[in-house]
Amino acid sequence: MIERRTVFKAALAAGAATMAAACTSTSEDGGAQTGGGATTEAPPVAVITAEPAANAKNVPVLQPVTVKVAQGTLTEVKLTNADGKAVEGKLSDDKTTWTSSESLGYDKTYTYTASATGTDGKPVTLTGSFATLKPASTVRVTLNPTDDVTVGVAMPVSVKFTSAVKNKAAVERALKIETSTEVEGSWGWLSDQQVDWRPKEYWPAGTTVKVEAKLYGVDLGGGAYPRADVTTEFKIGRNQVVKIHTPDHRMNVYRNGSLFKSYPCSNGKDADVNLNTPNGTYIIMTKEPSAIFDNARYGYTNVNKKWACRFSNHGEFIHENQDNAANIGRANTSHGCVNLLEADAKNYFDSALIGDPVEITGSRLGPVVTSDVMDWLVSWSAWQAKSAL
Repeated sequence: MIERRTVFKAALAAGAATMAAACTSTSEDGGAQTGGGATTEAPPVAVITAEPAANAKNVPVLQPVTVKVAQGTLTEVKLTNADGKAVEGKLSDDKTTWTSSESLGYDKTYTYTASATGTDGKPVTLTGSFATLKPASTVRVTLNPTDDVTVGVAMPVSVKFTSAVKNKAAVERALKIETSTEVEGSWGWLSDQQVDWRPKEYWPAGTTVKVEAKLYGVDLGGGAYPRADVTTEFKIGRNQVVKIHTPDHRMNVYRNGSLFKSYPCSNGKDADVNLNTPNGTYIIMTKEPSAIFDNARYGYTNVNKKWACRFSNHGEFIHENQDNAANIGRANTSHGCVNLLEADAKNYFDSALIGDPVEITGSRLGPVVTSDVMDWLVSWSAWQAKSAL
């Protein structure tokens, strides 16, 4: 009897062990087995993430899109716009990060698809879409001087906007000046729609100037954004400066600091300060072989004069006035312009560049600073104070 009970207990224990083994066990590759022999695979170790995240809204167009993988390497990344066009990007050397290399469009939807292989050899994928910001308005930006021109030594760089700018500091930070010769200068806001850069002193002759206004995607304020970046490259010409001391009735032209030409002239009427040629440093703004002058207040309209070089938006020109020949070189009788004899006006016209400085002294009328070209009418410290930075 004793022996039979011992055999029964051993059999019972063996049966229990067999039941336990049938309920759960571990496979050779580490996967869990359930009753019936089924195996559950361990999840892949690689994890792909993207920035912006899926379904993000109002994404800045300058924000690079990045796709990263942890515990693996990327095998393919595609970023496409709504038309299916691929966005350029670059994979890092270790193949763990992909970064877009071009700006995104305003108010667009983009989709990314990424694949990777984990350190465990298992593949993973990620897909998602996001939408970029929608501007309340887009603004046209222009740069002057334009490409490939040669200008005078007082020419400012001018950036103009078709609507007012509120975030002026952000705009200035997006502007870059590169010169072939080191030049000290500063940006200054002349209005909410115009910022200029001028050198502290006149440009060195022969300087090459490159300007980049990388403004696309910059918030101008109020939901306004520039339509595009703008750039220009131009050259500074020879150093030529016009100097007029109004009581002398002479217009002297200097090249590289030396007297180059001297012309008799008649300036604004001395007797009427409102008609004086105003003091200050101006620039040649336009050159017109033939110009029409109108001023009904002073009794003349549709008057045609030749070889006209505008130097102020207040209304001043250097031009031919053969009708005033009797006073040229003798008396100031114009309405603010600088009158020259026809041959002299043509000779000067042919020598002038847009951006040449015109320095007026001796007048009772002070500088007129209401023009959008008044960069040299304030001191250097006052100009620097016009910067938003």
